[in-house]
Amino acid sequence: MELNEFIKGLKRRSRGQKEFQQAVEEVAEDLIPYINDHPKYKKAKILERLTEPDRIVIFRVCWEDDQNNIRVNRGYRVQFSNTIGPYKGGLRFDKSVNLSILKFLGFEQIFKNSLTTLPIGAGKGGANFNPKGKSDAEVMRFCQSFMTELSKHIGADTDIPAGDIGVGAREIGYLFGQYKRIKHKFQSGVLTGKSLDYGGSPIRKEATGYGAVYFAQEMLKRRDEEVEGKVCLVSGAGNVAQYAAEKLIDLGAKVVTLSDRSGFVYVKDGISREMLDYIMDLKNNQRGSLSDLPDKFDCEFHEGEKPWNIRCDMAFPCATQNEIQLEDAKNLVRNSCVLIAEGANMPTVNEGIKLFKEAKVLYAPGKAANAGGVAISALEMTQNATRMTWTREEVDKHLQNIMQKIHDKCVEYGKQPDNGYVDYVKGANIGGFVKVADAMLDYGIV
Repeated sequence: MELNEFIKGLKRRSRGQKEFQQAVEEVAEDLIPYINDHPKYKKAKILERLTEPDRIVIFRVCWEDDQNNIRVNRGYRVQFSNTIGPYKGGLRFDKSVNLSILKFLGFEQIFKNSLTTLPIGAGKGGANFNPKGKSDAEVMRFCQSFMTELSKHIGADTDIPAGDIGVGAREIGYLFGQYKRIKHKFQSGVLTGKSLDYGGSPIRKEATGYGAVYFAQEMLKRRDEEVEGKVCLVSGAGNVAQYAAEKLIDLGAKVVTLSDRSGFVYVKDGISREMLDYIMDLKNNQRGSLSDLPDKFDCEFHEGEKPWNIRCDMAFPCATQNEIQLEDAKNLVRNSCVLIAEGANMPTVNEGIKLFKEAKVLYAPGKAANAGGVAISALEMTQNATRMTWTREEVDKHLQNIMQKIHDKCVEYGKQPDNGYVDYVKGANIGGFVKVADAMLDYGIV
C-alpha cells in the first residue's frame, strides 16, 4: 500500500473535508508502513474500512427563540466504529460544526477510545448551533428539539453521547431530560457527563484536563523530571483548559496563560488559585470574556492573539483544532518548550507535528493525552450499570492508572531503537490501531 495512492483515494471520496483528510493523513503516515509489515491487515483492507463511518445521520433541528422567531439548524451523529464497544463520543454545539469536523473527531475517537483499554467504540455528533449569547430557555428548546431526533439513534448499548465544545452540564441536563420524556424510562447510561444528582461520575468534568497533565507527568518521569517549577502555557478557557491549569497549579507548576476567542491573558508570575476560581466563574456562569481580567487582576491581555510566542517549558493546547500553525510551532521550539501535551483534538497542524519531532520535543497527540475524558465517561457507564457511585478519590486513581497505561502503550509502539526518543504520535496511532484491527479480523468482512 502506497501512502500517496491511499490519500488520493481518500480525498476523492471525501471532497472538501479538509479536517477529516488532515486527521487521516497524520494517522496513515504511521499506519501504512506498519500495515505493509503485517500483511493480514493489508489483505483485509482494515485502514480503508476504518476511514468509512458505519453510518452518518444528518437531521433538521427547528426551535423557537425568545422573540418567537423560528430558527433552523443542522444536527449530526457520525457513528464511526462499534468494533470494540458501543459508539462513544461527544456532542459539539458550535457555529463551526460541519461534517468534516465531526468525521475527523469521530475518526480520532477510534484510536483514543481503543487506547483507554475500555470496551468503547467511536462516534461524534453535534450541531451548527452556538449556545453563546442564548438564554437558558433558548438552549433548552434547542436541546429538546435536537434530542427528539437523536433519541432514535442512541441507547445505553448502542451509542452513548457526551459533552464537548458548547455542551456542558446545562446542555447535558436538557438533553437527558428530553430523552427520559421520550422513552418513558430512566436510562442513566445513555449520556455521560451528567450531574452527580442523576448518575454522573466524580472527576468527569475534570478528567480531560487532569488526564493531559497526568500524561505529561509520565513523559517527564522518563527523563527523571517533575511538573513542579515548570512554566506552562495553556490555551483555551473552557472545561479542559480550566482543569489542566488547576492540576498544574496543584502540582507546583506556573501557569502563565489562558485564552479565548478574544485573545489571551498573560500572567508573568503565574495564575493564582484565586484568579483561576474567578475565571471559572467568569466562563462557566457569567459567560464572559478574558478581556475583562485586567480590570480585576495584575495581568496583560493580548487581543486577537494566541499564547505560543511566550517562553515556556511546557505547552497545553486546550482550545480547538489547528490552533497551533507552523509558525506557532516554530515559536514554541525557539522559546525552549520541551513538552507539548494536547488537551484539544488535533490542535496542531501536521507540519507543526513534524517540526516537533525533528526538534525532539516531547509531543503527546490529543488522541493519547486527552483520552482521560472519554475514559471516565466509560467508567461513568460502569457506575450507571451497577447503580453505584464511586468516590472522587477512587475515580481519580482510575484516571491516573489509565493515563499511565496509555503512556506505556505509546512508548511500546513509539520508542525509537537508535536514540530512545519516543514518537508518541506513532505510538498512539499503532497502539490504538492494533486492538481494533484484530477485532475486525475476528468479525470477518462486515
